[in-house]
Amino acid sequence: MIVTTTSIGAALGFIGMPGAPELLIVLFLALLLFGGAKLPTLMRNLGKSANEFKRGMAETADDTDETEKLKEKF
Repeated sequence: MIVTTTSIGAALGFIGMPGAPELLIVLFLALLLFGGAKLPTLMRNLGKSANEFKRGMAETADDTDETEKLKEKF
């Protein structure tokens, strides 16, 4: 039997992005797990990580563009 990713996704019911009820459940679980005092720090660190990831992706794209320009010259 051949299993594809589309058949797995359909079997598990993954259709689209999570809606408001799902996001509220995740937020509630995070509040229960980490507590109200640590949650702002956790979210701040998550935001910093996302910004660092975006910055790294932009630098990679810039490096790729420079490499292509150098290849065109030679």
